[in-house]
Amino acid sequence: MQNKVLILDFGSQYTQLIGRRVRELNIFSEIKPFNNPPKDLSEYKAVILSGSPYSVRADDAPHPELSEIRGKKPLLGVCYGAQYLAHFNGGNVEKSNTREYGRANLSHVETGSPFLANVHTGSQVWMSHADTIKKLPENTELLASTHDVENAAFKFAGEETYGIQFHPEVYHSTDGKQVLENFLVNIAGIEQTWTSDAFVETTVAELKDKLGDEKVILGLSGGVDSSVAAVLLHKAIGKNLHCIFVNNGLLRKNEFDSVLKQYEGMGLNVKGVDASARFLDELDGESDPETKRKIIGRVFIEVFDDESHLVENAKWLAQGTIYPDVIESVSATGGPSATIKSHHNVGGLPDYMKLKVVEPLKMLFKDEVRRVGASMGLDKELLGRHPFPGPGLAIRILGDITRDKVTILQEVDHIFINGLREWGLYDKVWQAGAMLLPVNSVGVMGDERTYEKCVALRAVESTDGMTADWVNLPYEFLQKTSNDIINKVPGVNRVVYDISSKPPATIEWE
Repeated sequence: MQNKVLILDFGSQYTQLIGRRVRELNIFSEIKPFNNPPKDLSEYKAVILSGSPYSVRADDAPHPELSEIRGKKPLLGVCYGAQYLAHFNGGNVEKSNTREYGRANLSHVETGSPFLANVHTGSQVWMSHADTIKKLPENTELLASTHDVENAAFKFAGEETYGIQFHPEVYHSTDGKQVLENFLVNIAGIEQTWTSDAFVETTVAELKDKLGDEKVILGLSGGVDSSVAAVLLHKAIGKNLHCIFVNNGLLRKNEFDSVLKQYEGMGLNVKGVDASARFLDELDGESDPETKRKIIGRVFIEVFDDESHLVENAKWLAQGTIYPDVIESVSATGGPSATIKSHHNVGGLPDYMKLKVVEPLKMLFKDEVRRVGASMGLDKELLGRHPFPGPGLAIRILGDITRDKVTILQEVDHIFINGLREWGLYDKVWQAGAMLLPVNSVGVMGDERTYEKCVALRAVESTDGMTADWVNLPYEFLQKTSNDIINKVPGVNRVVYDISSKPPATIEWE
């Protein structure tokens, strides 16, 4: 693939959005830590430097090696990236005297610049920085300003190197996509060939070449990611794919049986394994969120190791890992972004397990996975299914896990999700679920005092889970749902609704 864009990550919360916006232009992008770039840059036709929580004036400021990029490939610095290019090339970056965060409007645009073609004066942009470029390097041309930020966009003379102090990747920058298209398509000359159909064709061919006639075991979850991965693999290797659906005791109510039934008509070779007792026994008494995730990941692998021995000559373990999983876990290998949480399907296999790992979706965002599934003809209801975390209800039960707590949360979740379907709200929500909180509260039922559990309902709208906003569900729906939960689920006497966005909160509570 020769039409790729390299994004060097300096730890910005928006880096993933840059990757997504580039993909929306049908151009493939890859995000790499600035301190661990690819050794071979020949596949990349342009490079983007992300923003960062650091200041270029700090002693520990990220300092990328750009000798093989600068002047050799089109280069765009965003926010920190722009300040870096200015600061270390004779410009002057200082702490801003005014707060440069949020919406701003371009007050000057260099109309003859191909970089800002079809971007007009007054266009809204999104700022997010504490430093500002006070003086540009001598060999640069000013391209755009706002009322508060004189050097909002600039270009180095004699080379296709650009800097912008605003964020084109966020929706608040109304012409942000146009700026990226100008840079990548018109200036870098990248072909817009990254499509779902092209991904399927390329990936199936790569899987055939990689796997040959060897057998693959895939863990199905009933969700979008593993189902799309299964169909891709089935296209490539047919009967050599052995799918296993594990009941870890932390699934939604009746999910084990309903998911197995769902797969019957898809032509996949699926085996159901009930390991619920094994998982719950291992989790007994553990309340730390990260430890719970790691226990589930370990037992999951152990179950698969046991099952792999029942498939003669199995060589591979397939996983439905997607790109946000990889990005959020990258700091464990030295990336600049903060590790939010570990992912149970990221990080390879233990030495004792002799299977090799294949992850056909590891470079896709969630919305891209759905588009790939649609292009292969997967059922709309399956593709529209809300994401469900790999550790299941374990990370929706805050604190230690018991069988009684799992039963309570399954009933609460069942009422909530079925209610969303009945009210025609399910498809308007990206992800929804209930959390069992580690607190009891006083209530009154039938003139008697109660001291029972509190549950939190969560529903968010999002594109890929990297950012999310809470959904303003109708009061009438919330009222009926709360009533049903308290009246029908023994042990619960209080229901609250989570109105936090991501960031700063995550979608799950653990």
